[in-house]
Amino acid sequence: MADIVEVDDAKLRDDVVVPFRTVQSGISGRLVRLGPLADDILRRHDYPDPVAEVMGEALALTALLGSQIKFDGRLIMQTRSDGPLGFFVTNYRVPGELRGYANFDAEAVANVDTGSGADHGALLGSGHLALTIDPGPAMDRYQGIVPLDGTSLSDAARTYFRQSEQLPTFIRLAVARHADAQGDGAWHWRAGGIMVQHVSPDGGKPPPEDAPDDFLLGDDDQHWQRVNILASTVERHELIDPTLSPERLLFRLFHEEGVRVMDDRQLSAFCQCSRQRVATFLGSFTDEDLSGMRTADGGVVVTCEFCGTDYVFTPDEVAKRAQKDS
Repeated sequence: MADIVEVDDAKLRDDVVVPFRTVQSGISGRLVRLGPLADDILRRHDYPDPVAEVMGEALALTALLGSQIKFDGRLIMQTRSDGPLGFFVTNYRVPGELRGYANFDAEAVANVDTGSGADHGALLGSGHLALTIDPGPAMDRYQGIVPLDGTSLSDAARTYFRQSEQLPTFIRLAVARHADAQGDGAWHWRAGGIMVQHVSPDGGKPPPEDAPDDFLLGDDDQHWQRVNILASTVERHELIDPTLSPERLLFRLFHEEGVRVMDDRQLSAFCQCSRQRVATFLGSFTDEDLSGMRTADGGVVVTCEFCGTDYVFTPDEVAKRAQKDS
């Protein structure tokens, strides 16, 4: 019988990654819950709902993957494709900072038939998803690339783990708008996700003779299969329910196995922009380049793609910058 470890309801909280481990089977996983953080990032860009849904999933997935980094680095997830949402990038920076933005064709997005929910495959189209781990200047970057071919982000991430990491992985993501808990009538974006992975202890064990071509060590492990089935029972609304604590959800899913929750990681939004950075950026442009960027009074306004901050430079400041770099 499983050593069932019940957890407290704990405090209801958002913007957190909760690592956990099943007791009987020893399978590791992570659960992410995004509230104000996701709402802040998505609302400041005023995305169409289908784009906001994809970006909410991307932020949740980036938090799940980035929170596994054990050194002072960052994870960069980005896509390039021929779909209406042709490009997006999300960043996770240790110890728990997130940012992201998307570039899309508004008219093409409006013409995608989303039905009861965003058709993410049609929005993303064909292209590729790249995951880059940047450990800092002292070490080399690592990048894995998987194709996007009308598939969802979670499908692409599973493909990445099977091809690049050789790990059986379950991922489910969710995003939706909820009525404000304060009852003010406002609606706010929420996002969430869960990931479980099996690291096989059988390092050099050959696959069964009748194994399919895409077989990975651990696919046939009974413990993994059981936990995978239990994880797959999670409903998307449970991943973003503000009244259901992460601990209570994990116990609901894995009480047959027993589940131990480790120290969680708090998440926050970040941006690296500053007036000085933008001024340096402007200094790399020629007068001809700047002519197409000038406002009616001859100044320049630069908007950060990540946080949406406007940096206003007067005509005199632009002129001085041009003289300094000439």
